[in-house]
Amino acid sequence: MSSVADGLRAGTRALVRELSVPERIALALSLGDDDLELFVRSSGLDREAALRRLRSQRAHGRRRSCSADPVAP
Repeated sequence: MSSVADGLRAGTRALVRELSVPERIALALSLGDDDLELFVRSSGLDREAALRRLRSQRAHGRRRSCSADPVAP
């Protein structure tokens, strides 16, 4: 038995498949902008502070890769 969510998901997939690559990229970027705006409103931060916080959270717990270090001659 399929749910309402399954039907909506299938419909959304069908619509996205019909988009060209540039349209898909534009859609992805607009969804990211929408999410950032939602985070800005919910956190009470301005846009730049919200971006800094999200970048900091994304990097938290990660270690620098030694492959990114410059090689000494």
